[in-house]
Amino acid sequence: MNILKLIGRSSEIFEKDLLKYEYKLAATVRKSSFLVIGGAGSIGQAVTKEIFKRNPQKLHIVDISENNMVEVVRDLRSSYGYIDGDFQTFALDIGSLEYDAFIKADGQFDYVLNLSALKHVRSEKDPFTLMRMIDVNVFNTEKTLQQSIEKGTKKYFCVSTDKAANPVNMMGASKRIMEMYLMRKSEQIQISTARFANVAFSDGSLLHGFNQRILKKQPIVAPNDIKRYFVTPKESGELCLMSCIFGENRDIFFPKLDENLNLISFADIAVTYLAELGFEPHLCVTEEEARENMDYLIAQKKWPCLFTGSDTTGEKDFEEFYTDHEVLDMNRFENLGVIKNEAIYNDEKLENFTCEIKTMKHNLSWTKEIIVELFHDMIPNFGHKETGKYLDSKM
Repeated sequence: MNILKLIGRSSEIFEKDLLKYEYKLAATVRKSSFLVIGGAGSIGQAVTKEIFKRNPQKLHIVDISENNMVEVVRDLRSSYGYIDGDFQTFALDIGSLEYDAFIKADGQFDYVLNLSALKHVRSEKDPFTLMRMIDVNVFNTEKTLQQSIEKGTKKYFCVSTDKAANPVNMMGASKRIMEMYLMRKSEQIQISTARFANVAFSDGSLLHGFNQRILKKQPIVAPNDIKRYFVTPKESGELCLMSCIFGENRDIFFPKLDENLNLISFADIAVTYLAELGFEPHLCVTEEEARENMDYLIAQKKWPCLFTGSDTTGEKDFEEFYTDHEVLDMNRFENLGVIKNEAIYNDEKLENFTCEIKTMKHNLSWTKEIIVELFHDMIPNFGHKETGKYLDSKM
């Protein structure tokens, strides 16, 4: 299926920039060693493929998902075969002692790319998953960043999110706080990051859910009042690698997207998606109606769809990659924008955040309300929206 057509585009975003910088990019990769953390996720796989196909001296992949790691290897072997350098995969939790032992045993990499993240807004629905999100998005980042400093790593890249710009949900806020920790460590190591839009058909995304609904012959459900920017998985890998290799210290890369051309609603994508499969959407009013008429409608080449307004916690009305007070470089690249940062951070607030979270975990006791309050202290303009409704309560 043509992903570009589904998201309303006819060409890839970064073609011109890659063409211009490919020689330097390939030459750098060929002579360098890489560690990709979270390399079996959707973005991690895309980054891994971009590095692998340019024949690095060393490429080690770490991910907590053993099954996804198997697919990474099968995909790489089937797409590109083999490389001359050292390629290995490790099914490890980066928060574990086993990972620490792995770093102690070797840990010598020119570039460390951290793609590990809890990325779903639904992860804030309960205090326990929320705490894990903080661990993964903030403290695992700080840990692997410190390890990179101690091992003499040349550059540390970590993926952020467009939702970190003026965040309204805990996921975006956790990434904004992560950026603060990155700024502090940037005085000891070169860092860069990237904010980008929804990755079309990434694992767990709504568009990936469309595939699952078709396979399982289930209704397609989507919000009809939310428009989002989308990049393809391949584009997400290109953006991350470009930021990692060419980003100056503290740079945040983002894609230049035209609002008129690239904003598209999930419901519109669902209609185009079904048309590509030869189905016409049949709009239903209730979940019950959608579930009960599956076989009858499919026989008529129609697919039950439930398109509704969004009323769940953490949904942002619009998307943005940068805020009004951030300094931009829009001239260096054709389709990549760059946020330029100074090493500005509040060390006292960062230490207090670390201490408060550590105390909660030590006591095995915390509430979402306490964590939200702590987030507000870190991000004074944090526009958190609590509606009391979450995606898990919907079909």
